Amino acid sequence: MYDTMYFKKWRAIFGRSIRGGVCAFIGIGILQGCSSITPMRVTPSDVYLKAAWVELGKDNIILARAITDKATCPTIQIDGIDQPMQIRASAATILPTRTSAQSKPAHFPVTSCERTIASGTRLLEIGARTLPLPKEEVNRIVVLGDTGCRIKNGVAQNCDDENAWPFARIAKISASLKPDLVVHVGDYHYRESPCPENSVGCKNSPWGYGWDTWDVDLFQPAAPLFAAAPWVVVRGNHEECARAGQGWFRFLDTQPYQTERSCDDAAFDLIGNYADTYAIDLGGHSQLIVFDSAKAGNQALIPDTPAFAKYQMQFQQASQLAAKPEMQSIFLAHHPILAFSEGLPLGGGNAALLSVMQYRYPLTYYPEGVQAAIHGHVHHFQAIDFSSNHPATFVAGNGGDSLAMVPQLDAPLAAPAAHAVVKAITYHNNFGFMVMDRQKNGDWLYTAYNDRGHVLTSCMQTGKHIHCDKTGRL
Repeated sequence: MYDTMYFKKWRAIFGRSIRGGVCAFIGIGILQGCSSITPMRVTPSDVYLKAAWVELGKDNIILARAITDKATCPTIQIDGIDQPMQIRASAATILPTRTSAQSKPAHFPVTSCERTIASGTRLLEIGARTLPLPKEEVNRIVVLGDTGCRIKNGVAQNCDDENAWPFARIAKISASLKPDLVVHVGDYHYRESPCPENSVGCKNSPWGYGWDTWDVDLFQPAAPLFAAAPWVVVRGNHEECARAGQGWFRFLDTQPYQTERSCDDAAFDLIGNYADTYAIDLGGHSQLIVFDSAKAGNQALIPDTPAFAKYQMQFQQASQLAAKPEMQSIFLAHHPILAFSEGLPLGGGNAALLSVMQYRYPLTYYPEGVQAAIHGHVHHFQAIDFSSNHPATFVAGNGGDSLAMVPQLDAPLAAPAAHAVVKAITYHNNFGFMVMDRQKNGDWLYTAYNDRGHVLTSCMQTGKHIHCDKTGRL
């Protein structure tokens, strides 16, 4: 009775639902006759709603997303007014089309829904869920990556033990820190093979590239973080077309859903495996540059090949974005470009991306406007400061998947790439996440946490440099 347009507008203004009565206002006083305020209604659509969240795309476009096991999409309330959501991808079963993929079909018995939200929206709800909206100036960012539970080729984590796979705990703790934004640097999905018969910790776990695996690897454990803040999603190599790319495009990719960009047909992989580079404006003269490195691999690329041309175009776009006047740029890509691999300090850099970057910037690799770079892929934490003209680099690939082993660093560190001279490195191989806090002068403080919320180190950024309160292995 009271869900009229007028009451919905009042609800949007005050950020809560008014139920069961009418409140009369005179001046700033409230007269008697106002009934109690109860929680938001639970609609029939909530029973079918599997996930709901907000992510940011090119030019800070606000994308509300939902997943339902109905054939139609739920209604979304925008400032108290019911609006339809559009189907992004309908339920489907996709047969394997690549020899490198597992032989199991990818079954998606769910509907992926979306709606673009206007900036300035004050209240966003789907059923009983209030979705977070972006702030004009982002001051706190949670960063994490490589979060799924590994089951592949006979190697299996204990997915049922939160100490062995702590992503759900990390999501709860990082959400409690009240971020303005969440950045995931890629690799959401890891359960690619059946649980080995002798493994108790993953018994009865789903596997393959369908919805059931995406649900347990990402959407269920990440629910607190989806409720806490909008997301910026970076694509990892586990989401390339021959792996979990179909779920990536159905659920997370920020571009419009298209057959050619669905990874359903291997004939279109050259389109599906690459994407335009875009920026997220954080306000206060800072921006994130989002780069898709899903198909990079580890070998140097040969000029005049399709892959080289694709990445060359993506880096040209990054250069244009980084050239914005008075803008501090933070580069996001899944593969570390000027950081170290699991054999630290033996291996470094990403040969594929470096082979393209040095074509345009032979000494610096990055354009001048990039002051920091954040990556995943390697399953530990790194914070690297360079004495050369290279951006401070972080690796935050310790969000849940099996950790990488790193030796004690007793000798000067080899360069991750030619001309890149390491001044200091801080690293550890504990599960955890990172938080970025904007300082009053506009610089960022990067704090590494373990999976129980304990601070391990903090690094203050000044220009392209960082100073961490601890160095070496933590």
